[in-house]
Amino acid sequence: QVQLVESGGGLVQAGGSLRLSCAASTRAFSGYVMGWFRQAPGKEREFVACISWSGGNTYYTDSVKGRFSISRDNAKNTVYLQMNSLKPGDTAVYYCAAAVTSRPIVTNRQGFGSWGPGTQVTVSS
Repeated sequence: QVQLVESGGGLVQAGGSLRLSCAASTRAFSGYVMGWFRQAPGKEREFVACISWSGGNTYYTDSVKGRFSISRDNAKNTVYLQMNSLKPGDTAVYYCAAAVTSRPIVTNRQGFGSWGPGTQVTVSS
């Protein structure tokens, strides 16, 4: 397993932007498929975005397409989630996750073996 720590959450007005970062404590970062999930109060944790080992493949849930962008810097062992045009419905705790897999994209929670503690994102109307 790899240790993950998210940062960059906070309070923002609707229409604003935030950039989340997730730092991984591993020398083999490029061997992991990385994902972002979120969990709103009273709801299940849901998939947000995923990026393959070198960043050549990305995938997003429909509700964030065109607004969020996932990227990674393997030299810095870090994955990012740029969130633009934020809406109150994006309010949630956001989690970073790492997967050891032969598939370039993973969207199910069970596919990820390592998780960060999460960072709160609150979007006010």
